[in-house]
Amino acid sequence: MNRLRKAMASDPRDYKLDLTEAGASAPVDAPARRASSSARPFLSVHFACCGAYQRVYRAADGASYEGHCPRCGRPVKFLVGEGGTSSRCFIAR
Repeated sequence: MNRLRKAMASDPRDYKLDLTEAGASAPVDAPARRASSSARPFLSVHFACCGAYQRVYRAADGASYEGHCPRCGRPVKFLVGEGGTSSRCFIAR
């Protein structure tokens, strides 16, 4: 356990998240991949059934986000529509 804490404390990676809305201007030093990831919208889903995270991408018709648990295959579907939420992170229980 102490070895894990030391590894996490000495991790040189930067964990800052860009929380700007889609369509907002990106910072000048933003990496090029950020532009490509905004072209394919996704939701971050934590599957409580298996304790796993998975990106769930928007369907081709744009009416929903569909995916499944990467471990047990449990399906999820999020509908897109007016009166919904702007949240991008969810827990599937």
